[in-house]
Amino acid sequence: MNDELSRLDATAQAELVRTGQASPVELAEAAIARVEAVNPQLNAVIHELFEEGLDAARGELPDGPFKGVPFLLKDLGAAFAGQPLHMGMSYLKERDFRAPVDTFLAQRFRAAGLVTIGKTNTPELGILPTTEPRAYGPTRNPWDAERSAGGSSGGSAAAVASGMVPIAHANDGGGSIRIPASNCGLVGLKPSRQRTSEGPLVGDIMSGLTCELALARSVRDVAAILEAVHGPAPGDPYVAPPPARPYTEEVGADPGKLRIALSIETLIEPDAAPEVVAGVRAGAEALEALGHAVEEPDMGAFASLPVVEPFLTRWAAGQAQVLDQLSLIGGAPLTADDVEPLTWALAEIGRERNAGEYLAAVGQHQALGRMFAGLHESGFDLLLPPPLGSFEDSGADPMDAFHRAFIDGCFTAAFNATGQPAISLPLHWSEAGLPIGVQLVAPLGREDLLLRVAAQLEQAVPWADRRPAAFAA
Repeated sequence: MNDELSRLDATAQAELVRTGQASPVELAEAAIARVEAVNPQLNAVIHELFEEGLDAARGELPDGPFKGVPFLLKDLGAAFAGQPLHMGMSYLKERDFRAPVDTFLAQRFRAAGLVTIGKTNTPELGILPTTEPRAYGPTRNPWDAERSAGGSSGGSAAAVASGMVPIAHANDGGGSIRIPASNCGLVGLKPSRQRTSEGPLVGDIMSGLTCELALARSVRDVAAILEAVHGPAPGDPYVAPPPARPYTEEVGADPGKLRIALSIETLIEPDAAPEVVAGVRAGAEALEALGHAVEEPDMGAFASLPVVEPFLTRWAAGQAQVLDQLSLIGGAPLTADDVEPLTWALAEIGRERNAGEYLAAVGQHQALGRMFAGLHESGFDLLLPPPLGSFEDSGADPMDAFHRAFIDGCFTAAFNATGQPAISLPLHWSEAGLPIGVQLVAPLGREDLLLRVAAQLEQAVPWADRRPAAFAA
């Protein structure tokens, strides 16, 4: 049965529970066995919550859409009170820091019926697009153990891609859902800004750069979990526009004939890798075969606005804020010895740049958002998995690692700045057999449109039967 379960998405596993073909305990036990079998190769799960998960599975679970389905939380963002929350930091690991409260999103995951059996690896404070924290070591890509699973949700991506669980929590502040989805051959939706709540301890992070959801194998799973957890919570500073109907109804719905903008030019780097270009061209051909019109508009106007420096200003301010908060918790200021070199370098930049510079950076990104809003079209974009060690920060200038990260994030971070929803789909594969994700971007608030088109592509270019080298059976 475990061999069969490892191949089922979360919706199918929930159906087994609903129809009495499997119990939540059986699903939890099978998932735990898969984690124990495959995790030593990949280092995706860093906190085992097996007994807690089994206790929940034995109890009265909420009758949500994923009742009894095994789940993993990323060790950053959404959290349950009393469980480890280390955020990739040795500082918190050494102090065995625990989440003080349930976050609203974690509560909604539980209300959806999901059974959390562990927490996944993440880079320190989610900074880099690879998951190689000094606190817990690197997470490896199930398709090629010498390559990165991506970041910062690399632990969750590796766990889902390898069959440990069918779905796992993830969040995204510059590509941290979409990059791991691309690297590991998964579906990764970054929702619109404030589509999901980050409360109660947080209103928003870095003026809305980050958002939270999940990584999954199917479009229907992404639609179902978005439907289960979206919407405002008490005290949220602002909210995303409400959907017209349930997101689950968008899967299989006709999107009509769309006009889609195709872009292979980045706002930062002059060229994309040849296999990435080939992949985006193949994605465009698949969309045209479905009846959509694909065009390549002149994106030169977008290059006139600065992207990197405003992003650095906002991101660095965020790291300075977090370290200051941790200093209050720890009772003494953190020093450079308490964190990784890049984290300290970013925090120092955050302290150096003033409030006026921060507001200017937010304003520049809002201007970029207005330009994309004027385009009113979806766009494409692809990423290749980088080798492990690509973002080593122990050299003379730790910021070199951050600047190299923009090669991965150049297609993704812009839409954190604009707040638009974006989805990565595993539509292409390199000659070496590695997944390459294609990104579609919609206007603000239009996850419905993304889900309709994504479901179309899932039928036209199916990926469900593909399996990585490291897969739990």
